[in-house]
Amino acid sequence: MDPQNTRLTQGLTIWFTGLPSSGKSTIARALERQLKKWGLRSELLDGDVVRTHLSRDLGFSKEDRDANIKRIGFVCQLLSRNGVAAIVSAVSPYRESRDANRSRIGNFIEVYVKASSEACAKRDVKGLYEKAKRGEIKNFTGVDDPYEEPLNPEVICDTERETPEESLAKVVAKLEALGYLQF
Repeated sequence: MDPQNTRLTQGLTIWFTGLPSSGKSTIARALERQLKKWGLRSELLDGDVVRTHLSRDLGFSKEDRDANIKRIGFVCQLLSRNGVAAIVSAVSPYRESRDANRSRIGNFIEVYVKASSEACAKRDVKGLYEKAKRGEIKNFTGVDDPYEEPLNPEVICDTERETPEESLAKVVAKLEALGYLQF
């Protein structure tokens, strides 16, 4: 790979979805660093950051979660149509919301960051799984709110079996195979 000749052929959205603490943000940040290293236009929309700045008025009901994902999708649509690689790291637990964004955006790569709820709970530095199990947090995905796995994601990153570097390599290889990245 020659980084000087690397280019995005068109804007797109790379949507990382999975349980809380599955590794979405870790891989998404690694992808953003790699694209910027190659001099490519990219923007990372992390679910926690978006909730703080764009969706602070929303809670965690299904309706509010859907509204949050729709807002993120709208921003991705704008970025993608302007030649940017929009990278999303958001739990986005409901398949219908993710699929609606896929339809709206068009150039959409879904990356399922797969890990068991037990593994995620062990990685959870914020202690949210324990709080949810004690009933201190309601509607917590993976504990008392469902996570609907993608049916046909373009990439599956199994973070219980892969290193972040291996997961990143899979994503980059898929972007190249689908013609979004040229080296």
